[in-house]
Amino acid sequence: MARPFKIPVSVLVVIHTPDLQVLLLERADHPGYWQSVTGSQAPGETPWRTALRELQEETGLTAADGKLTDWRLTVRYEIFPEWRHRYPPGTTHNTEHAFGLRLPQAVSPRLNPREHLAFRWLPWERAAEEVFSWSNAAAIRLLPEKNP
Repeated sequence: MARPFKIPVSVLVVIHTPDLQVLLLERADHPGYWQSVTGSQAPGETPWRTALRELQEETGLTAADGKLTDWRLTVRYEIFPEWRHRYPPGTTHNTEHAFGLRLPQAVSPRLNPREHLAFRWLPWERAAEEVFSWSNAAAIRLLPEKNP
C-alpha cells in the first residue's frame, strides 16, 4: 500500500531546560543529522496538535512534562531534493511553525527507533551550531528571548 503524501506544513519543537540546555535528536534516516523534534501536519490537525503528537511520537514527552509554548514563528523553506518524493508532485517548499517545550530539567527521552538513533543535551549556542537545518538553528538562537 502506497504511503500518502505529506502535507507541506510542519512543526519544530525546541525542547529545553530553564538554563537553556537543548535536546537534539539524531535522524535514523540520515545518521549525523541532528535536529529538534519535527514533523508534518496530519490532515485536519492544527500546528498545536501536530506539536503535541510529534512530541509524544518522537520522545515520549507530553505538554504535561513541561511548558509548551507556541512561539508564533513561521518560516517557509525549500524542501531538500532528497525528501521531495514524500510530498505531492511539484511541491518544493514547506511552512514550519516553531514551538518550545521547557522542561524543569534534562531527561532521557524515549526515542522512536524508526525516527532517531540517539539524543544529546547541549548548551543552546552549541546546539544551534550542531543542527543541520538553518530554520532549526535560527529557532534555537531565539531561545534566550523565548524562554519564559
